[in-house]
Amino acid sequence: MSQGQFAYASNSNRFLAADPLLAQPFALVGVPFDGAVTNRPGARFGPQEIRRASLMLCDGLHPFFNVSPLAHLGDAGDLRLPNASALAEVRARIEQDARTLMARHHCVFLGGDHSVTLALLRAAHALHGRLALVHFDAHCDTWQDHFGEPSGHGTWTYEAIAEGLVEPGQCVQIGLRSSGERAAREYVQDQGGLIYTARQLRGLDGRGLAPVVAAVLARLGDRPCYLTLDIDCLDPAFAPGTGTPEPGGLTSSQVLTLLEELAPLNTVAMDCCEVAPAYDHAELTSNAAATLVWTYLSGQVARRVGRAGEAA
Repeated sequence: MSQGQFAYASNSNRFLAADPLLAQPFALVGVPFDGAVTNRPGARFGPQEIRRASLMLCDGLHPFFNVSPLAHLGDAGDLRLPNASALAEVRARIEQDARTLMARHHCVFLGGDHSVTLALLRAAHALHGRLALVHFDAHCDTWQDHFGEPSGHGTWTYEAIAEGLVEPGQCVQIGLRSSGERAAREYVQDQGGLIYTARQLRGLDGRGLAPVVAAVLARLGDRPCYLTLDIDCLDPAFAPGTGTPEPGGLTSSQVLTLLEELAPLNTVAMDCCEVAPAYDHAELTSNAAATLVWTYLSGQVARRVGRAGEAA
């Protein structure tokens, strides 16, 4: 998964050219934008640090899925984005490039702040129709106005539902715990979706999460699904390097279990957002993000290619 394993340089648009690496079914893509943050900036540097942290994951098989995604994965580098431009312009650029990539590959996008997910959902919706959504986060991201801004990294879920990009009853939020008014905090549930707060999940791990997994699998069925993982779903003890840390979050073990057990979903793309290396300690956050992305990719390779590495 490390960019060092591939021929694509950071901040490159070479993914638009033919290359044997991107004949692979899976592609890793950096989205280095943090122009919509409301607290600490720096997530634009997340993609390169997640790649760097992935170096130790590239020489063996995943211990649960018994596969490695490396032989099936190409790195498209980072999207070239106009950081000084308006959010709408940046999102339009992301959507255009992401749609090109998604038409060819199962993509994992490395953010960047969480505002980029709306553009990625628009691209996925254009290819797959209305989507199911699995959303790991400390924050609901369903504000209609966020600190005076009509759109940003705290509004994208509300906007995705309002635009019809996702099916409201097939939206699942996991790990919510931040303060906020009830209308925003419980918006997804009020629209018919599922919310599992961090408090509800306290003390649950391994088999204790089985009812959650079963409910999500049953609710989402075979609808094309987009999975987005804000690294601040983890407690700051596991991921201090993020823009808006919230104590009382999920453990790395809980999120790994959920990613492993939700692998049967018909997921069409994933992103991991809000890794801000400047606030990290001992690379805890970038290592957690790399491991979570690696686990997701391993699950998708096992599901789509087969545990023996042969077409399933």
